[in-house]
Amino acid sequence: MIQRVQSFYLILAAFISSVCVFFVDFCCLENDGLFQITDTFYDARLLIKSIGITFFVSALLSLISLLGYNNRKRQFVLGRINILINFYLLGVLLSQSLKLPGETFVSEKGIGVFLPLLVVVFLAMANRAIKRDEDLVKSVDRLR
Repeated sequence: MIQRVQSFYLILAAFISSVCVFFVDFCCLENDGLFQITDTFYDARLLIKSIGITFFVSALLSLISLLGYNNRKRQFVLGRINILINFYLLGVLLSQSLKLPGETFVSEKGIGVFLPLLVVVFLAMANRAIKRDEDLVKSVDRLR
């Protein structure tokens, strides 16, 4: 049942979390230049390293949820866990972008900071479609 609408939303969420993060900038620093997702793996701070790891965990959860289409309850729970992970990621990205050192220059925040919010929207729409499917199956079972 890959042809369901929630599968499309889950594919978009996984695509944004895994592929799109490499093509957007998160912020522009005066000394370091553009800050991208590949820079997070080489940073010494654990909080910064968790940004890149969390993006890939989010993509992995979306793909696991996509492939587990026969168990809608587990799919729904994985979607909620993924939403919580993306809210954590959004909080970390916002706190790091607002805590730029010095601020003697005008720092530019990139669009990448809001990618977790876009993923949350797609995951919420997928969970809504999963819930509708589950309600439809329950209503058909009542008629039998």
